[in-house]
Amino acid sequence: MNKTIFLTGIAFGTLAIILGAFGAHGLEQKLSIASQNSYETAVKYQMYHALFLLVLAHIDAMPGMSVKPVFYLIVSGIIAFSFSIYLLSTSELTGLKISYLGLMTPFGGILLISGWILLGYRVYKYLD
Repeated sequence: MNKTIFLTGIAFGTLAIILGAFGAHGLEQKLSIASQNSYETAVKYQMYHALFLLVLAHIDAMPGMSVKPVFYLIVSGIIAFSFSIYLLSTSELTGLKISYLGLMTPFGGILLISGWILLGYRVYKYLD
């Protein structure tokens, strides 16, 4: 098991729960329905990929297959995808003019997809 990947998954999972609770209880009356839905999507994708990291931490022990590139893609994807959505969906409250961050969201999605594809390729190539 890779301790760093496992702890990163735990940290992102914990943060997803905290941000999800904050969104549900602290922001529900303050954000539009569309912004609430976007925020919830960011929380879901962060949690899905936190769980992904917990599984990935155990795959690292397989011979001949490094999962570090997958780890970097997923972590970068979580940050670019979920955190850009958090900022964009709360911008009506903060008053920050950060619409340019909208470009980060699809980039983050591409990183997440790339992590999944790379893991699939590595499993196909290195495992029987």
